[in-house]
This record gives sequence, structure tokens and C-alpha cells, in this order.
Amino acid sequence: MARLGGKVAIITGAAQGMGAAHARRFVAEGAKVVITDINREAGEGLAAELGSAAMFHTLDVANDAGWAAVVSAARERFGPVTALVNNAGILGPGKPCAELDEADFLKVCAINQTSVFLGAKHVIPSMIEAGGGSIVNISSISGIVAIYGTPNVAYAASKFAVRGITKQIAIEYGKQGIRANSVHPGYIRTPMMTAALDDEQIKIASGSVPIGRVGEVEDVSNLVVFLASDESGFVTGTEHIIDGGLTAL
Repeated sequence: MARLGGKVAIITGAAQGMGAAHARRFVAEGAKVVITDINREAGEGLAAELGSAAMFHTLDVANDAGWAAVVSAARERFGPVTALVNNAGILGPGKPCAELDEADFLKVCAINQTSVFLGAKHVIPSMIEAGGGSIVNISSISGIVAIYGTPNVAYAASKFAVRGITKQIAIEYGKQGIRANSVHPGYIRTPMMTAALDDEQIKIASGSVPIGRVGEVEDVSNLVVFLASDESGFVTGTEHIIDGGLTAL
């Protein structure tokens, strides 16, 4: 039985990496999916691959009007939105706090943090109309602990903020059938990771993980599908760490 049968989902940053993996799994599990990204070519290609159960819509996740347009398009094509995966994010400059420009800090927070607020703001009315829904916000282990040796105060600030936004949404809308949970990946083999780390650094990262490897995008998709499905109907306001035991050290 399809675990997401009848669900209508919006997934941000879904043209590649984790977002694309989530989109593929959601369609495989019976959901209708709106793929959003700023990369039109890759997004349209993925939508074509997934067929009639998917559509692509260009979205700058930090743009309020853009979110309104995406939710409207989703409702027109598939019906009320019942799942939202706020996956889009950037690392930003890896600079110590005293060396980071304000503009760079604000850009990271706009894409990683403000986008989560905007997505929820525009999707919640649709979820209320549908009788409920699930919001899954992709944070990071940088939203759980500070990462020694990796200076990035903007990234840490934004990912900790995602955790707080998630909890607040959960308590504000729980009685209306809306759940919200955050996901906190560690080292996951994505284009973002491979752009930031060379092969030797990835090998070192693998050795630092108790489970003995970096994660794959499918590992995260397994968790996201669970949180979006009715199987997690009593799970809300919580953070879910998926890091191979890294933060247990």
C-alpha cells in the first residue's frame, strides 16, 4: 500500500540532491508532488521523469509572493496541499563570526530560515482546509550542536532557528491536525557536500561517524517519508537526528 497515497506535497530545493531524492520517493509512495527550485532546467527534467504525478514550479524560497504562487498552482493542479518539505538551503561562506559580512549572514538566514516561515505561512491555510497535514523542515546537526573546526555562524543560526520555528508551528496548529517536525542530517553525500569537501575530506568525515560511513540521500528520504505519512500521526514538535551517531560522541 502506498504510504503517501492521497497526499499533495510541495518540496523545495528539489531539483537535485536530497530534494530530488525526496521527490522521487514521494511519487513512488503515491503522493502528488510540486517540485520547486531556482534551477528550472533540472527541475523540469525531474518533473518529466516522474510523470503526471509531479509538476515543477520555479521558486525563490525567500520570496513571499513566490510562495503564494506555488501554493495556488499546487491547489489548481492537485488540490489542497497536505505535506510540505522545506528542504532548500545553502551553506554560505565558511568564515569566523568576526570576518563574516552582514549581507552574507542575512542571505543565509533568508534562504535557510525565512523560507521555512514563508512556506508554513502559505501552506497552513491549505492544510486546514484539507483537515490537516505534515510539515517537515530540513535543518542540520548544526541546529543541534556547534560544529568545532567549521566556522559558519550564519548556517548555525539559521538551522537552530528552523528547530524553533518547527516547535512553535507544532503547538500553534496541532489541534487543527497539522504536525511539524525537523530533520537534522549529519554528513550526507549530496552535491552540496561534494562541492564543499574533496575525496580525502569525505574519507576523514566517514571515519568520524560511529556507523562508519557518510549518509546517502535515501537515508534521509526514508525518514522524511515517515514524517509526512500517517504512520507518524502522533509525532510532532520534535527533532529527528540522522547522522550515523555523530552527535552521540
